[in-house]
Amino acid sequence: MTVKLYAFTCGTVTGEFGRLMEGGEGDITLPVPVFLIEHPKGQALFDTGLHPDCRRDPAGRLGARLAGLFRIGFQPGEEVSERLEAIDRDPSKIDLVINSHFHFDHVGGNALINNATLLVQRREWDAGMDPDTAARRGFNPRDFDLGHKLRLVDGEHDVFGDGSVVCLPTYGHTPGHQSLRVRHDGGEVVLAADACYFCRTLRERRLPRYVDDRQGMLASLDRLEAQERGGARTRSRSPSAVTRKSGPLSSALIKVPTLIFSI
Repeated sequence: MTVKLYAFTCGTVTGEFGRLMEGGEGDITLPVPVFLIEHPKGQALFDTGLHPDCRRDPAGRLGARLAGLFRIGFQPGEEVSERLEAIDRDPSKIDLVINSHFHFDHVGGNALINNATLLVQRREWDAGMDPDTAARRGFNPRDFDLGHKLRLVDGEHDVFGDGSVVCLPTYGHTPGHQSLRVRHDGGEVVLAADACYFCRTLRERRLPRYVDDRQGMLASLDRLEAQERGGARTRSRSPSAVTRKSGPLSSALIKVPTLIFSI
């Protein structure tokens, strides 16, 4: 069996560090990561990045509040569809879009992946479909309620049925946030998404200023730490490109699609 995992950056967001981690000072720029998993049974994206309108008219797409909180860096060619085409992959042939959660920098590119089935935690979908909850959590249904076929899951889910790609419930950041574990001959990597922005989030339990469920997020960090103790590497959203044997694998600002591993 051959499984390939590619990582690429689909823009950046810049905002107040203290919103994203307790004790953070000044501003910080984070990559908007997207991952492509190629499995014998299909191709899956983990998150899809920003919508193209975020480059042309951020306030019009996100609203004045979000556009004021986050400055968008999004160049031509950084859309998920363009990233795929750069490595000769057809966006129309992606089988699955696995969304970690429904914030704008994770689901904006869903509109560019028309033929995929959307795989998401049921509780995230339910939150997104409730107008009051969606408004409180910063969800915009036009990012994700686009008519894709749905695969709604409850808790841990084996995507391809062989243990190589598994959704891990990491609730707390949002009602139904999920991370993704990918297993290969050399070990495992956990794509944490926004369950863990930084190494210090995991090491020191420094949470974002605003979360859906603080205790739930702390429990999710415990789960990610347990995955690490079991040998998995955790890929966070840190802009650092440093990889430490004793710490998680941080997400670099990847300017071109990068093959992480092939097994």
